[in-house]
Amino acid sequence: MPSKPPSKPSKPSVSNTNNKKKADERPRISYWKQISSFCNDERFRFILGLLLIIVVLYTLLAFISFFFTGAADASILENQWDDQSAMRKNITNWTGILGAILANAFLDKWFGVSSFVILFAAAVLAFRLMGVKRFSLWRTFFHSAFWLIWGSIAIGFVCKPFYMDSFFRWGGGHGLGISDWLVSYVQIYGTILILLALLLIFLIFSNKSTIPFLKKTGRAILNALKRKPKQPATGEAGQETEETEKNVAVGTEIVPEEWIEEPINDETDDKEIEFQVQPAEEEKGDDEDKSHDETETDFVVETGKTDEPEEAAEGNITLEVDTPQDTEEADPYYNLKNLGKYDPTLDLSHYEFPTLDLLKTYPNENAPVIDMNEQNANKNRIITALRNYGIEIESIKATIGPTITLYEIVPRAGVRISKIRNLESDIMMSLAATGIRIIAPIPGKGTIGIEVPNENPQIVSMHSVIASKKFQEESKYQLPVALGRTITNEVFMFDLAKTPHLLVAGATGQGKSVGLNAIITSLLYKKHPSELKLVLVDPKMVEFNIYAALEKHYMAKMPDEDNVIITDSTKVIQTLNSLVIEMENRYKLLMEAHCRNIVEYNEKFINRQLNPEKGHRYLPYIVIVIDEFGDFIMVAGKEVEMPISRITQKARAVGMHMILATQRPSSNIITGIIKANVPSRIAFRVDSSLNSRIILDATGAEQLVGRGDLLYSGGNDVVRVQCAFVDTPEVEEIVHHISKQQAYPSAYELPEYVPGENDGTPMPGSVDLSKRDPLFTDVARFVVAQQQGSTSVIQRHFQIGYNRAGRITDQLEAAGIVSGNNGSKGRQVLVQDDFTLTQILEGLL
Repeated sequence: MPSKPPSKPSKPSVSNTNNKKKADERPRISYWKQISSFCNDERFRFILGLLLIIVVLYTLLAFISFFFTGAADASILENQWDDQSAMRKNITNWTGILGAILANAFLDKWFGVSSFVILFAAAVLAFRLMGVKRFSLWRTFFHSAFWLIWGSIAIGFVCKPFYMDSFFRWGGGHGLGISDWLVSYVQIYGTILILLALLLIFLIFSNKSTIPFLKKTGRAILNALKRKPKQPATGEAGQETEETEKNVAVGTEIVPEEWIEEPINDETDDKEIEFQVQPAEEEKGDDEDKSHDETETDFVVETGKTDEPEEAAEGNITLEVDTPQDTEEADPYYNLKNLGKYDPTLDLSHYEFPTLDLLKTYPNENAPVIDMNEQNANKNRIITALRNYGIEIESIKATIGPTITLYEIVPRAGVRISKIRNLESDIMMSLAATGIRIIAPIPGKGTIGIEVPNENPQIVSMHSVIASKKFQEESKYQLPVALGRTITNEVFMFDLAKTPHLLVAGATGQGKSVGLNAIITSLLYKKHPSELKLVLVDPKMVEFNIYAALEKHYMAKMPDEDNVIITDSTKVIQTLNSLVIEMENRYKLLMEAHCRNIVEYNEKFINRQLNPEKGHRYLPYIVIVIDEFGDFIMVAGKEVEMPISRITQKARAVGMHMILATQRPSSNIITGIIKANVPSRIAFRVDSSLNSRIILDATGAEQLVGRGDLLYSGGNDVVRVQCAFVDTPEVEEIVHHISKQQAYPSAYELPEYVPGENDGTPMPGSVDLSKRDPLFTDVARFVVAQQQGSTSVIQRHFQIGYNRAGRITDQLEAAGIVSGNNGSKGRQVLVQDDFTLTQILEGLL
């Protein structure tokens, strides 16, 4: 049978042409993303750092060689440029002609010997790229730039008289030129003062202890100037006075035995403690002589209130009050005075939060559009509908929101509220509305509310919510979430840390995914990567995949896990159990620190009252978001429900909060255990009042109009909110803004979960030595050589994370190299020599 001839191709439409253009543009965008991804790849950064280290070593060798060969090479570089082959042959620098040119340029023409600072800064950048050690790039640049410029000028100024005997300028051409310019204007002493002033200003900005040191030095100088010798009195008394003045030292507690101490007056200032030293009487009775031996001195001290003072302002004796530490033994080196407050954001000190221009704006996004014809028509229909059933009202007023208008009515005396509540369907029919909700009565008011959808609803943009004064100035919430706007057009916010867990449910396509994106976006706009970590579970594989680029900023995952977004049910079970272990570990830290919650613990850690050498660490908040957890309940059942229940029962105090979302609000998914432990709920539109009761324990969600219309229950009251709309391109822009910035070397590492053989629970101490860490052998030899096996020592020496060091310690314990954990006593090294260790390691192969 002959085939049908092909039909004549139709002329492409305008829309097809536009789609073709868009398709042509897409590869370009993907190419740029691939380039950006390649540049952020750990391997690329390591290679780049390795090449930079080679350049640094080469330049360093050239600089060192310059001091020995620079004099001979200088004349060659000046006179033999025309003959390149002869110049290369005669150059004596250890690194050849290129090294000679570099050394001559930096050390003679430019910055002199302070050019070594450039090599230091380049080495720091290289180590940072390679992940060998984390340095603050801004701090390194600030220090290097100052010492490079200031050092060049200072060396050029000091060493100028010796230039006649030197083959190069020690401060370089830059240092010599600027120092000569300064001397021409302010002479030698003025130049010295300028250099000292610049040095002091730099030290004040770079070191917190500079100002206290300067104050202490200034006070010592002033006290030394104030100590003027008194005129000696006639006779023996005068000689005694002169001698005793020599024995009194400012700021000490050493006084001769002939002196006693008495208060200056009875009324001492609240902030000062003053002491006066007066000579004793020349003649003492026998009883007095017996009560005072040659080495003891009596002091009589009266003070005012001493709650605040740390030292006497004018007295001769200084009192210092040390801040008590909560540890059993205060560490003299790890304290607030020496180190200052701990800054958890220091590693990413230049992190820039997402800007408002990344979010879309819509017309009239801050004020609702009022249609008076619609409002009057609805008012009249409500009055008529109630009157038809014999209900008269005294007053009615409307509050217009972005998508809903609230009509508040005051019925006449004698009207039963239940009668109005039963007319919900009749009023909805008279208004021809998609769904109304009657609140009878409105809590805190003597009115009845009727919520009616607007004919032309407005979009509540994420921009209007994030840019609001309420969100921008909020500082009391630990995890602030800006969800949307209420009926009164006010920004609705809540603190996820106080929620403390959240259930989000609704039918398909009613705005649940947009609501989750709004919650995550709010947190990204408020919390620094050091303060917040996310665990995202997405069985659909497409909802949270957009956040994968935030892996090294905001994400948390198990060790050796490839995908930061969890999609497989088996991985979900492992991750949830890993989070349970993390929760238990955090509770141990809180118990050791004598803290009740994460806020108190982190405050102590910031104030240097908890020593990381003893296992303490700064704890970021962890927010676990599980989209469509009903799928995992259906597949895994109790294996998923039990760790969820444990986390929701206990994890609030240690800063771990869970958000559960589902489009199946049925009793076999939202079980009684989950409902009991998740008090806060968000209900989008559902199909029946039964589903509404399962979510909220109340009806009303079935009357919502969809498209982000939701009910929030954080306790007794239920609030209707129009969820803020954040589109996928907006989220992409936010993620791109964050991902292109400096990041941590890896994602936040959760504890390793080792499932049991039968019960599916972790078995303490069960370690598979066939999967040893690559550093296991090196760590074992280090531990035996140093006879120290603590996790913190391994972490510091090998520059690895705490969790990885802990796993290696467990492997050492399983191999019999170190003992089990003995609490505060630490682990004991069981192997005493390298020969025994070698036999153990060979037995593991």
